[in-house]
Amino acid sequence: MADAAQRLRSLAEQLLGAPLPVRLRAWDGSQDGPPDAPALVVRNRRALRRMLFKPGELGLARAWVAGDLEIEGDLYTVLDVMAGLVWERGEDARGLGEALRDPGVRAAARELLKLAGPPIPPAPPREEIRRPRRNLHTRRTDRRAISHHYDVGNDFYEIVLGPSMVYSCAYWEDAGTLESAQRDKLELVCVKLGLKEGQRLLDVGCGWGSMAIHAAREHGVSVVGVTLSQEQAAYARKRVADEGLTDRVEIRVQDYRDVVDGPFDAISSIGMAEHVGAERYLEYARQLYALLVPGGRLLNHQIARRPQRDESTYQVDPFIDSYVFPDGELAPMGTTVTQLERAGFEVRDVESIREHYARTLRRWVANLEADWDRAVRLTSPGRARVWRLYMAASALAFERNRIGVNQVLAIRTPESGASGLPLRPRTWHG
Repeated sequence: MADAAQRLRSLAEQLLGAPLPVRLRAWDGSQDGPPDAPALVVRNRRALRRMLFKPGELGLARAWVAGDLEIEGDLYTVLDVMAGLVWERGEDARGLGEALRDPGVRAAARELLKLAGPPIPPAPPREEIRRPRRNLHTRRTDRRAISHHYDVGNDFYEIVLGPSMVYSCAYWEDAGTLESAQRDKLELVCVKLGLKEGQRLLDVGCGWGSMAIHAAREHGVSVVGVTLSQEQAAYARKRVADEGLTDRVEIRVQDYRDVVDGPFDAISSIGMAEHVGAERYLEYARQLYALLVPGGRLLNHQIARRPQRDESTYQVDPFIDSYVFPDGELAPMGTTVTQLERAGFEVRDVESIREHYARTLRRWVANLEADWDRAVRLTSPGRARVWRLYMAASALAFERNRIGVNQVLAIRTPESGASGLPLRPRTWHG
């Protein structure tokens, strides 16, 4: 009798202590749950073993990346309701261990083990990066982490990002396109930095060169862009040459800690500081401070998480760490501002553009889904699934105010105290 879906629903609801708001479809063709709801498809018993051997987010992620778990219907709806059942409740191995003290839950777990088949842990998908979490944020480990994320093929990123090739939050108008919103974001950064013809700009984490090209072409500045990704650098250099800007833009494969040819009039760091790490953040801030002329400006564009009551309990998201941004860390906005001030900066403006990132991510997901078969050919089915999941889940996280993104304008204010800012700097909003 085909009844795996009914058994799964009953067992899952016992383990979670809450009803499942999605429909379940199992490998034997059985279905159970609201007929008009999106479906969670368990394609084989291996999906169960993945979740049993790694309870919580990582087990679910492995099942998804491997293709053992599918979603039929609206991806965002399923992720949103599952967040309340799993991610936000912290259903990790420790939480399950506490739940197993209940005799009913223990019985459900035993039944789930029987249903899962042979008690052999499946190998993690090959897209998962596996390394010890020690000696983080050395030059070597940072190069490896950046390569894992960015060196997956420029053609793949062209599908996701579109012609702008900007991999950070856009700045939207109601009727804007992704390309116009990314152009407006780059211009917003340039205006906040007060760029003038003949100045020098350092673009830290320059990606595929979009900021460097925009600043040089539209504002007449000379730009040094640094990245740890070989593929990004090659792509950016070609774009610079095609634009006829080789006399004003230099793209380097270089760690920001190794930049010694300052001073610069301005520094942009857009979506890079998340890779720095808490232990290195003050070093990062001091390095950028030292590279600026007195009166020089830093625009730090960075994702932030919400502060915790006990910050010592903060843990990196296991899915993001294992599949997306190895060794990446998010800090609360207040921590970032404090570290910049400790380095000597005067923080003059903080602008939250959280809703803009949600809209950007939804656009990237749509781009990926529209050219899915080609994206899979360029990378792998697992890699494409990683990007779809992380971008969709991140869009919801921004929409629900679980994470935010902020542009922080900071100045190396000279001893005279003259900041160089207009009395009403917010005129850049028009």
